[in-house]
Amino acid sequence: MTLYIDPPTWPGHGRMWSHLVSDVSYEELHAFAESIGCPAKAFERDHYDVPSHRYASAVGAGAVEVGSKELVRRLTAAGLRRPKGRPAA
Repeated sequence: MTLYIDPPTWPGHGRMWSHLVSDVSYEELHAFAESIGCPAKAFERDHYDVPSHRYASAVGAGAVEVGSKELVRRLTAAGLRRPKGRPAA
């Protein structure tokens, strides 16, 4: 099981956000996100938006810290990337 999270550098709604992804499956991603308290509504296409206050919890639970470009590279290599405008498989 490998989950990846980028630093909370994405602004929105008065907060800073990270992205949480899996390089195995969406099922793994959903289970991990639930275990750290991320609501289902935080899922967007292929990742969870994680507020900065949950970042340490995600890392503590086993998410690997990577840069944003590396996160997208791993997600794409796993065949799990769903860019905007592309329907879910």
